[in-house]
Amino acid sequence: MTQPTEAQAETYDRLVPMLTAAHREMSELSKKKQDGVVNALKIRNINRLLDELLKVLGDDPSRDFLEELDEDTLPQNSDVVLLLSQWQAALGQFKRRHYGQDRITFEERWFTVGNPRP
Repeated sequence: MTQPTEAQAETYDRLVPMLTAAHREMSELSKKKQDGVVNALKIRNINRLLDELLKVLGDDPSRDFLEELDEDTLPQNSDVVLLLSQWQAALGQFKRRHYGQDRITFEERWFTVGNPRP
């Protein structure tokens, strides 16, 4: 498993808040109508986000357990919440492996290919 690039770290920092917002929104919809079907526009928008986040994960082993939403079957709200929860867990593990306190500067930062852990 390789270290992320600076670009991957920047993409992570930019997109994970969007994933969190999508998860929160879908959770609220699921509470109101658990078996409600998600419309195609929401699925396309979420999948576009997930596609970019998959690139961030690179060769991370957790990516084998992640998938995008199926636009053909139009999943239910509760299915989307479960799927987004799995993405959040995988991305959280990714950050714990590649982000932390630099032992020299004592700053919190990403450990990347260009700026590895000392």
